Amino acid sequence: MNPSKVDRNRLVRLEDLPNIGKAMAGDLRQIGIRVPADLVGQDPLDLYAALGEATGTRQDPCVLDVFMSVTRFMAGDPAQPWWTFTEERKQLLKLGSDA
Repeated sequence: MNPSKVDRNRLVRLEDLPNIGKAMAGDLRQIGIRVPADLVGQDPLDLYAALGEATGTRQDPCVLDVFMSVTRFMAGDPAQPWWTFTEERKQLLKLGSDA
């Protein structure tokens, strides 16, 4: 759903979350996330790794941006477009590769 249309008081389906459409909701279901509340306390990097493992393919890094957006939203942050997290994701992955 477009972040500007999200109603925090009406989070029933995964598709009610910012940046989540039918395909991404299907991806989340594939890794055991069934309802928005299942995202509370989740680590976006763990979700990203789980999806890659479940599908047997490397996921587009932008999927991590989406996971960052929805986990932050479920932690109480405002709804934001997924690309808001791109620079942070790039820095996070760069730090991980330096270790």
